[in-house]
Amino acid sequence: MNSQENCIDLFLEYLQIEKNYSQLTVESYKAALEEFFIFINNEGIEQFERVTYQDIRIYLTNAYKKKLSRKTIAKKISALRSFYRFLLRERLVHENPFQLVSLPKQDKRIPKFLYSQELEELFHLSDESTPSGQRDQALLELLYGTGIRVSECCSLKLSDIDLSLGTVLVYGKGKKQRYIPIGSYAQGALELYLSQGRQQLLSKGKDEHSFVFANQKGGPLTSRGVRYILTALIKKASGTLHIHPHMFRHTFATHLLNEGADLRSVQELLGHSSLSSTQVYTHVSKDQLRNSYMSHHPRA
Repeated sequence: MNSQENCIDLFLEYLQIEKNYSQLTVESYKAALEEFFIFINNEGIEQFERVTYQDIRIYLTNAYKKKLSRKTIAKKISALRSFYRFLLRERLVHENPFQLVSLPKQDKRIPKFLYSQELEELFHLSDESTPSGQRDQALLELLYGTGIRVSECCSLKLSDIDLSLGTVLVYGKGKKQRYIPIGSYAQGALELYLSQGRQQLLSKGKDEHSFVFANQKGGPLTSRGVRYILTALIKKASGTLHIHPHMFRHTFATHLLNEGADLRSVQELLGHSSLSSTQVYTHVSKDQLRNSYMSHHPRA
């Protein structure tokens, strides 16, 4: 194994053990590093120490030529900057050439969220007389009622839910823990599913497991399975809804802020490490804008 590959392995180990990054994040960093590793080898650069700012300019020019999004390029730069920061700490290089590179400005996109009437329609689609219907309803109510990520939802175990207190313990990014209130609707849906539907779904599988949500074959539900459930539900809807699982998280945050919740509380509930990540939800819904205009404009 050459020194470059060894440096990458040491860094990935550092991300997993010291930084407690999720496997998904580690894989993302690994892909960025391997791509950069191929680039510098093609350029005849044998050591990370010999990479210069000019080399990075060529690398970024190639990335832009591939028409990668600003967000994707920003992630690559961030991963490589962290890698060189680690190499500096370990005294494997003498400077961080990525320190001079600025991240591309991001397009400010307002997160898509669901309106109350759209949610109401979704909440009436599940057939709660069936095990899968009870699971689907509990899933919808929990995603909207807590704002947890789909990956966090799929990772939930029975021991993480306390129905007597009405809370759920969530393991977020970096294995950070946070408690979130469940809410009465989500609690009711969960109680029905856990007392009936879950056991019936589990009976179809070969092995018992402690994950809250089970798929049709009794195994643990995956993020892909959640997308499949949503797609199936939307087909029953009368309108032309376009929903992805993360929209429930956007909706949770938007509705809380629109109803007067403070930003810091929403940050805690979402598990954001910085307030800037939460501030994207401070936009106002079109309905609120219209109502405000109609109520206050003299010529409305």
